[in-house]
Amino acid sequence: MFKSLKMAWRNMWRNWRRTAIALVAIVLGLVLLIFFDGFIQGSDQAIFGNAVKIYGGNLQVHAPGYRDKVRRLPLLPLADADAVVAAATARPEVVAAAKRINTGGVVLSGDKSLPVTITAVEPAVEAPLSLQAASIAEGRYLMEEEGDAILIGRGLADRLGLKVGDRTTLLGHSKHATLRQRTMTVVGIYDVGAPDLEKSMVFITLPEAQSLYNLRDQVTEVAIMLEDVNQEVAVLPNLQQALTGYEVDSWKTLKPEFTETMSTKSTFTNLIGLIVVMIASIGILNLQLMAVFERTREMGVLAAMGMKGRQIMGLFLLEGTLIGLIGAVVGCLLAVGLLAAVTAAGGIDLSFAAGMGDIMALLGNRLYPATTPASVLVRGGIVVVIAALASLYPAWQASRKEPAAALHHV
Repeated sequence: MFKSLKMAWRNMWRNWRRTAIALVAIVLGLVLLIFFDGFIQGSDQAIFGNAVKIYGGNLQVHAPGYRDKVRRLPLLPLADADAVVAAATARPEVVAAAKRINTGGVVLSGDKSLPVTITAVEPAVEAPLSLQAASIAEGRYLMEEEGDAILIGRGLADRLGLKVGDRTTLLGHSKHATLRQRTMTVVGIYDVGAPDLEKSMVFITLPEAQSLYNLRDQVTEVAIMLEDVNQEVAVLPNLQQALTGYEVDSWKTLKPEFTETMSTKSTFTNLIGLIVVMIASIGILNLQLMAVFERTREMGVLAAMGMKGRQIMGLFLLEGTLIGLIGAVVGCLLAVGLLAAVTAAGGIDLSFAAGMGDIMALLGNRLYPATTPASVLVRGGIVVVIAALASLYPAWQASRKEPAAALHHV
């Protein structure tokens, strides 16, 4: 084995220009693949992290039956919400657990109206974790025990011609399906850069909603914020076990339209990654086929000396694998260095894309690429395997050469 390895290494550098071209192709392909993967992972973390802050926590706890009626945002009171909060905050991964009322309604201003999602919150609990609270463009965020105050989005304010201090009517149904309305004062306008989202979500205080919807001291959900988006899969089943008799869901389950959009994005990005890998594979395949053609006489000599076809095939496979291995090591190191440099430089500026849709708004103004050692090693391993596979056909071609014909090849 060592003898074959030594021979493969020597043969690799016999035509160093060809080997260098192959290595450059592999390194560039791998750097592009890892950087692209880091860009995608970073964008996913930013999108999901901000979406959690907008839509109300990583996990949400509701009364039984809510899941089947989620699109109607039913006013199903949650039994013993304080016990739910206590059970949630007992877990080390949980940053906060906030009681809420979440339902549908209409905002009226003059002869204009818009359907909205009305979310009643505890301002002191929500403010440090809410993207809307961090994105106040005019006025201020809600205050505890505040009466007829409402926080609206820039999209809604522009659509209805509202500004801070204006009075507007909030229309909704109580838990007994009776129509309820209340005149509210706009205390703040938030701007997260997503007009469609901004015109569909308004916020009021929890006591005001309990009075408006005749819920007294009741709430309809508990929103749970975790330290990391990736902890949802591990925490959800444990919470479900601790909170029997309740429905515990990831926000993704309750927002299927958002999940579908992200799934489409993932399919597109995976396709681009596949194209990068295919380009690198074709490059290696062509270079190895050239090597077989150029070294036909050498293969005839090896065969005449008693080397069998499978040994010649193994030699070419070993050469391709070595080229892939060297390219993978260099490519991984360069890619990690590039990602670190981009992060140290303050990420990628995305301010030019402001206002280009909800997904771009959730990305924020700066994108920081993200990756893990395992992800880098997997990408490097894939490249080594691809290099070996790309050498398989040329190696097979080499093993089929007849010694006499190979020796007379010009």
